[in-house]
Amino acid sequence: MLNCVTLWNTAYLDRALGELRSQGYPVLDADVARLSAYARRHINVHGHYSFRLPDLGGAWRPLRDPDQSDREEQD
Repeated sequence: MLNCVTLWNTAYLDRALGELRSQGYPVLDADVARLSAYARRHINVHGHYSFRLPDLGGAWRPLRDPDQSDREEQD
């Protein structure tokens, strides 16, 4: 399970950093070096899981808006 979470986080961290850079946000290499793909707070290890892949039409799910706070997204 940890390998799956790490791969998922790595792929989306890379996409998010690329998107931020393309939009002109300052992304410092020193900050990127401190990021970890092992973040797992968003995973419920005691839940039930389905491993059927959703049909995303070959697309990625959308990234969060970097100008929106985490608090706003929860509402």
